[in-house]
Amino acid sequence: MALPARNREAMHLASGGKVVLTIDMRESCLLLYPLPEWEVVQRKLEALSNINPQARLLQRLLIGHATDLELDAAGRLLLPAMLRDYAELKKKLVLVGQGNKIEIWSELHWHEGMQDWVKQGAQALHGGSDSFSELSV
Repeated sequence: MALPARNREAMHLASGGKVVLTIDMRESCLLLYPLPEWEVVQRKLEALSNINPQARLLQRLLIGHATDLELDAAGRLLLPAMLRDYAELKKKLVLVGQGNKIEIWSELHWHEGMQDWVKQGAQALHGGSDSFSELSV
């Protein structure tokens, strides 16, 4: 997978091209972190009590699937087969910047999800929820 130039530059600045790829537990996508950002997430996960079953599940899935990668000179990554299979990645991908990470989606899952998210967002905005009352975009 090749990162777009803008993302490639940001990854090089943030981590010298060293990244960590793991699964998203809620969605069928992958999460790509610059190494320093992942280290913050990993410390938070490791600080959770491994006696708590939900915390242990988070640790097992996110840390257990975390894979260290490095961008090559052309800004490409070789995504491991196990992670590609999890996200059902084929030829066409959608990359979505999320601040400290990039989500990597199969084009099909992205379009399916987008339809649902637009409906959910409209309901949240028009449903009288105070969660978004201060939001101005």
